Amino acid sequence: MALAGSTSLLSFEPFGWWPLQFLALAYFFYQVGMGTSSRRGLWLGWAFGFGWSVAGMHWLYIAITRFGGLPAILGAIAIALLGLYMGLFGAFAGGVASWLRRKWSLPVSAFVLLVLPAVWGVSEWMRGWVFTGFPWAASGYAHNVSPLGGYAPIVGVYGLGVLAALCAGCLVMLTQRARWPAIGLFAAVMAAGFGLKHIAWTQETGQPLSVRLLQGDVAQDQKFDMAYLTDIVTRYQGMITAAPADLIATPETAIPVTPQQLAPEYLGSLQAFAAQTRSHLMIGIPTMDSPTRYGNSVIAFGPRSSSTLQPYRYDKHHLVPFGEFIPPGFRWFTDLMHIPLGDQTRGEALQAPFPIKDQLVLPNICYEDAFGEEIAAQLRNAPKPATLLLNVSNLAWYGESVAIPQHLQISQMRAIETGRPMLRSTNNGATAVIDGRGKVLQLLPFYERGVLAATVRGTEGLTPYVRAGNLAFLALSALMLAAAWFAGRRRVVGSADRASS
Repeated sequence: MALAGSTSLLSFEPFGWWPLQFLALAYFFYQVGMGTSSRRGLWLGWAFGFGWSVAGMHWLYIAITRFGGLPAILGAIAIALLGLYMGLFGAFAGGVASWLRRKWSLPVSAFVLLVLPAVWGVSEWMRGWVFTGFPWAASGYAHNVSPLGGYAPIVGVYGLGVLAALCAGCLVMLTQRARWPAIGLFAAVMAAGFGLKHIAWTQETGQPLSVRLLQGDVAQDQKFDMAYLTDIVTRYQGMITAAPADLIATPETAIPVTPQQLAPEYLGSLQAFAAQTRSHLMIGIPTMDSPTRYGNSVIAFGPRSSSTLQPYRYDKHHLVPFGEFIPPGFRWFTDLMHIPLGDQTRGEALQAPFPIKDQLVLPNICYEDAFGEEIAAQLRNAPKPATLLLNVSNLAWYGESVAIPQHLQISQMRAIETGRPMLRSTNNGATAVIDGRGKVLQLLPFYERGVLAATVRGTEGLTPYVRAGNLAFLALSALMLAAAWFAGRRRVVGSADRASS
């Protein structure tokens, strides 16, 4: 079962074999359906979730061993322990579904087509927030380019997970007598998703912006080594001032030290460049408000900024466990790995976008864009919603692995959910321009220094997902469970009537 879960890796980028996910989930559902024991469902779900998680997140091993300094065996144990924990969400799906099957006396069709898909989606949603969440490799991300992607502006990535599981359930039903209804349902779900892709939920607005997205390709083992600081800051100063643009963006922590640790004239020279060329700069840099309060930030200034004005600042809100904040009792682990900037201050959940001409650019930092509900909330609750999204990242921690194309796929999902173009400026990939329908318009080669120059326009209007967040997905799941309960109730009543007659 763990092997079946691990095949899910191939459904995500860079492979993109999304139909394989239907087969993997169908096999899991079929095996759970072979018995009625909640314990059997729990263990099958745990094994499937373990394989899914270890395969989808194996690249963490590179950060832990190559850059964290852990011996290989300890790195492997750490990934296995993560898989053991992540498998609990699969166990929840299999165990709860099996328990509901017995409690509600469900027919096979209701169990496979309603309960298992709904509970699978809920388990993935829980994985996205329990203990701050780690929603990487949620099943819906495989469907940016599949027909199911049309549902993303309505129900978001977790709703896509429910619908993917429903399609898997239809495949399971091919082993039952109700083959043709299952085929019809599968075709209807896919056809409706394809049709929804042609709906424009948002519209272009304002003036187009010229943008330059920088990819410095700084080696991770040099990034926080002070021996290389002069080279790094000089490299980015040269890349920034090489040409003007309405927006020039650097990657996450492109400048690896706080403003207080830089030469006094460094940021001043960049402000002067912005004023002289009428450019707007958004720079990834750690910031420090006191010796014990520092964060992962983006600072920005434009033509009207001056040394007497406070520059725009966005502080990362959703921090990475162990990498950016230390869970209680685990300081020994972060100390063992010598993680720089490992105990940061969390930014506010709602932060203002940065104005450029008549566009509003809302940044997010690294894996913050894996939390679509938080980006949707920023758009929904802002006095004036952002028209463009900007992700700044550094994935050099994970070497030449699948982490980069997987992260690009996550950004594509956020663009589809919000109907907003997503710009990405990264250290070594994937630096890209993504339109409001999730299509990658321009992309720099990975693991190379370069600059992506493009022209983009923002969008206005709110998609249903931005308006409701995950409520639509939760309502869909609740409706499916209610329909399953009703089917089970009818079955019990029908059996009682036949017995009395």
